[in-house]
Amino acid sequence: MMSGRPTNWAGNITYRAREIRYPAAVEELRALVAHTDRIRALGTGHSFNDLPDSPGVLVSLVDLPKVVDVDSAAEAARVSAGIRYAELARRLDGQGFALPALASLPHISVAGACVTGTHGSGLSHGILATAVSELDLVTATGDLVTVRRGDIDFDGAVVGLGALGVITSLTVDLVPAFEMRQDVYEGLDLQTAADHLSELFSGAHSVSLFTDWRDSRLTQVWVKRRTDEPEPAVSRSSWFTATPATGPRHPVPGISPANCTEQMGVLGPWHERLPHFRPDFTPSAGEELQSEYLIPTQDGAAALRALDEIRDRIHPVLQVCEVRTVAADQLWMSPCYGRDTVAVHFTWIADTAAALPVVSLVEERLTGFDARPHWAKIFTTPPEEIERLYPRLHDFRDLIRRYDPTGTFHNPFLERHLRV
Repeated sequence: MMSGRPTNWAGNITYRAREIRYPAAVEELRALVAHTDRIRALGTGHSFNDLPDSPGVLVSLVDLPKVVDVDSAAEAARVSAGIRYAELARRLDGQGFALPALASLPHISVAGACVTGTHGSGLSHGILATAVSELDLVTATGDLVTVRRGDIDFDGAVVGLGALGVITSLTVDLVPAFEMRQDVYEGLDLQTAADHLSELFSGAHSVSLFTDWRDSRLTQVWVKRRTDEPEPAVSRSSWFTATPATGPRHPVPGISPANCTEQMGVLGPWHERLPHFRPDFTPSAGEELQSEYLIPTQDGAAALRALDEIRDRIHPVLQVCEVRTVAADQLWMSPCYGRDTVAVHFTWIADTAAALPVVSLVEERLTGFDARPHWAKIFTTPPEEIERLYPRLHDFRDLIRRYDPTGTFHNPFLERHLRV
């Protein structure tokens, strides 16, 4: 049973569940699900809304055995759902393999990241869930079901928002391990960035643009290059009109870069460069709120210009804004479904009352760009707009009814936003 009311990592959500359970084996998990009327899986708590919560029981997978079973011939690995990317990446690298992409924060669980459509950065990289080829999940009856790539339900099940069951393991695609260098540039004005957005993002394996919206400029450009890929046409001595930073930087101005992954062009393994933050730095408190909107690439420049018009409203409640790219996919509830995407991410101050009106204003300014909100972050997009933005939502509802006819995995978030 819980002592006190637990919160998410940021502390802005207090979970309603009456208890959190920690099964130590899959059979124990199956029995728990089968005999519980309302239950949902809780990952690492990095959702900034009530998506993971349950009016009944929350179940954590941290006590299930940690599995990383690499099939070298197939270039794939079966991994336990609750394992965090930091641990998984180290174990894969030790066997000569890598994941195609990583998120900026390596402390999130594999299952939690995949079911919410979380992503990294790169024109050729899909959301983290696109690496999944198979998943095992416990359904409402306690049955253990396997869904594989190519199965009729697969594209609806991977970004499943926790609505179909509790995932116990996933099989993910691997690539050979590689090395990278990371460089940070400063002083790029927004007009130049908007005029050359596709060139900026295509110049390296992964590119992130940062701004605090104080002015019409980018505060930083983070460029991550693989050593086994051709050198970009852009010189290392500049990045368009941006110039190299004189030392390591944190994305949020004024914060020490000590917990950031190594910069200044120092070579290192993929899992120590793709994330922005070091694997051995585990945040203990959020001190922030987050929103993110995913927009078709062809509208990226226009969207940035639209946001620039309200920067005087954004800046006072913002810590930093990051702009990245993500490749299209065919996963029904993915925010990148059917389109290459520019993702605009906002890290707000930890003040919901101050930030929420600006979140609504940002959404208003992005009207017309088909901006899909990140499922695990703060948004006010109405359900009728969610319906329009996700053409396979009706199919996903049918999938939920088949996998969970009694509403075992339902919660207020799903009822509010998906009308299940």
